[in-house]
Amino acid sequence: QVQLVESGGGLVQAGGSLKLSCAASGGTISKWTTAWFRQVPGKAREFVATMRWSIDPTYYVDSVKGRFTISRDNTKNTVYLQMNSLRPKDTAVYYCAARVSTDNYYYTDVVQGYSYDYWGQGTQVTVSS
Repeated sequence: QVQLVESGGGLVQAGGSLKLSCAASGGTISKWTTAWFRQVPGKAREFVATMRWSIDPTYYVDSVKGRFTISRDNTKNTVYLQMNSLRPKDTAVYYCAARVSTDNYYYTDVVQGYSYDYWGQGTQVTVSS
């Protein structure tokens, strides 16, 4: 049974940094497509970043490009989201997601939440102005 557990959220001032972690169990994360999404109460869940294999590109939503970096440590079976230059608009609950299928890695698919099979419980990120 696959489980994803996020950690690393918290309160930070605008311009600061946080690093989120998503530890996976029940499978090998290096074989999956993994992603980060975020959600603000009352709003739709938003794609943030995704990655698959080392030969594939990483994708980011435009609003985080140049500030956020998704990465993976295969030895720890963990995916990370390094968030720099944080802004109040980045405030949200951040969720890790995993897609175990080896289907094609198309941008139009991997930015959609329905493409993912497993989700973590979320971690709150709050950026103060």
